[in-house]
Amino acid sequence: MYNIPKFLSKAALVGLVQLCCAAGDAQASWNNPYPQSDHASNVFFSSFRERPKHLDPARSYSSDEYVFVAQIYEPPLQYHYLERPYMLVPLVSDGMPSIRYVDAAGQETLHDLPSGQVAYTVYEFRVKQGVRYQPHPALATRDDGRYRFHDLGPGDLGDIHSLADFGFNGTRELTAEDFVYQIKRIADPRRHSPISGLMAQYIVGFDELRSSLERTLEDTSSDSFVDLRDYTLTGAEVLDRHTYRIRIQGKYPQFLFWQAMPFFAPMPWEAEKFYSQPGMAARNITLDWYPVGTGPFYLAENNPNLRMVMRRNPYFRGEAFPADGSPDDIGLGLLADAGRIMPFVDRAVYSLEKESIPRWNKFLQGYFDDSGIGSDSFDQAVTFTGQGEAVLTENMSERGMSLSTSVETSTYYMGFNMLDDVIGGDGDSARKLRRAISIAVDFEEFISIFANGRGVAAQGPVPPGIFGARSGEAGINPYVYDWVDGRPVRKSLEDALGLMIEAGYAGGIDQSSGESLSLHFEAVSRGPDDKARLNWMRKQFKKLGIQLIVRSTDYNRFREKMLKGTGEIFFWGWNADYPDPENFLFLLYGPNAKAKHNGENASNYQNPQFDRLFMEVKNMDNGPQRQALIDEMVDVARRDAPWIWGFHPKKFSLHHGWVHNIKPNTMANNTLKYIRIDPQLREASTAAWNQPVLWPVWIAAGLLGLSLIPAVVSYRRRERVTAR
Repeated sequence: MYNIPKFLSKAALVGLVQLCCAAGDAQASWNNPYPQSDHASNVFFSSFRERPKHLDPARSYSSDEYVFVAQIYEPPLQYHYLERPYMLVPLVSDGMPSIRYVDAAGQETLHDLPSGQVAYTVYEFRVKQGVRYQPHPALATRDDGRYRFHDLGPGDLGDIHSLADFGFNGTRELTAEDFVYQIKRIADPRRHSPISGLMAQYIVGFDELRSSLERTLEDTSSDSFVDLRDYTLTGAEVLDRHTYRIRIQGKYPQFLFWQAMPFFAPMPWEAEKFYSQPGMAARNITLDWYPVGTGPFYLAENNPNLRMVMRRNPYFRGEAFPADGSPDDIGLGLLADAGRIMPFVDRAVYSLEKESIPRWNKFLQGYFDDSGIGSDSFDQAVTFTGQGEAVLTENMSERGMSLSTSVETSTYYMGFNMLDDVIGGDGDSARKLRRAISIAVDFEEFISIFANGRGVAAQGPVPPGIFGARSGEAGINPYVYDWVDGRPVRKSLEDALGLMIEAGYAGGIDQSSGESLSLHFEAVSRGPDDKARLNWMRKQFKKLGIQLIVRSTDYNRFREKMLKGTGEIFFWGWNADYPDPENFLFLLYGPNAKAKHNGENASNYQNPQFDRLFMEVKNMDNGPQRQALIDEMVDVARRDAPWIWGFHPKKFSLHHGWVHNIKPNTMANNTLKYIRIDPQLREASTAAWNQPVLWPVWIAAGLLGLSLIPAVVSYRRRERVTAR
């Protein structure tokens, strides 16, 4: 028996042991980023790119924040998950609110009145009984009913570094006062709520409360507790434990849509009292870091540099999966869980993934349950049929994945500055020039090249799925499209060139001066990827003989040009705050002009007929009369062509076969509760997709063994010589 020399034993044995252990563990997925027990559990795995800045519902107003906020907080109303067009249904409100109208004489009626006759609108909400808050230290009480953590001294936070360190949690029932308290928080100037200015226009007494709080805060530190229960808001009052009333100025039907947003979710006064104590903010123990709500999930781990974890709220009352939907929903199996109590998953783990390629690879390996589709991976995932329908590639289909597509409630457009001497104004020549350009700039081609086909060419300002948008032949822009064989077809370049002649710019030459027509495009410079888009843009205008001069700048300078009205042509977009046509039509309302009034009408378009119709449509309820007026407005705007209507983007997302109940809903954000997971299928699939390749291990082990033979032979030879 020969001893192996020491200089070989350490390296060789360690290497051999590692290789053998690896080979012995062949059944496990070596690259699984989660504990094996997690991946086999009822857990939803996804990712996020940016740290959420605000988790306080009075301040949060970003899609990356709503991923978490909307699962934790519950406003009175929500959007039906399956029904289209989008419709509001109760969430923690016990039925839809009652609505009464008050005329100038102070007379109340339950009957709808024309907008001009309404002095006030009164909404009365009845809160569901038995709704409870998630476990939280702010609600923890002692046996005598006193709160455990509301009067902490300077030394009481010595060992406290996170919410979990308090050791005790409590809960209580949701009350009407919590909703009124939250509305007062929106008025609190310390919260800097992004909707404070808008609500001041409608909620009665809002400005008075804000002014009162400003006076109070002059003598109070910014983080001290100000009990808003002691302040009166005349437009929001508690009627009894489960009923509250909101009174707004005039008539504003869109106010109901705001009741489906986290801004109006309830807030217990105890949370503000708890978080306002000295030393809390220094430890990052704040409402922006640790939210408290009544929703199906609570934030169990907030580590934005690694992962965010939500757990099932143990006090959640339960909510039934919708029992009604469209015939298509039945065929897609979306009503298989009808009536079952939600939520279906116990936890949701969101891992930080800033780079698209690692995120995509982890999805393909089965370690993320869902994924968007980036441009780099689009061809790997999606192909188009001869009819232009997006379908999964064969490889993705074989893996059991599903593709969800939906037209988003957004619009991207190319705007003309109507204050410009050449391209703007309401003269016939400028109008025909804008129409010619609208035909020539081929947004179908743009969508194909730069958006991987993920978009629908717009026919007007209102996206599909929003009341007021027409489909089929009735919905096309007749100044840019013809209806041919059941679909819209862009008019020919000859049509556009004919309009150029009528406008006085035959061949791109100004007939009055004999000079070539040059127009300026205001571009925001973001990097080298923009070069291809800008070159494409130049080519579109060149079709008409127009020289497009790109003036590239940073976003701040671009915004300055828009505010001053000095730009000429620009590209911009708008995402819906709520599913109402008013939220898009106001982008063309004259008094909202950006240059004159700092509004969102970036093209500075003003047409008396359009503006008059807008004021009629703005606060009308949906119905045939409103639809007819919207049709008239859209026709006016199409004729004047202040925009090239651009496109409405399509959202493409992928889900693995073990993820159920997926239906795109671009208005609802509280969708995690609907998702159901089959963890057994996930575990089996990831094991099959991530089988270790062992032959290199065995070859390496063999080569390592062979490399030891000369050393062993040499060692034995030296041992024999020494023995002699």
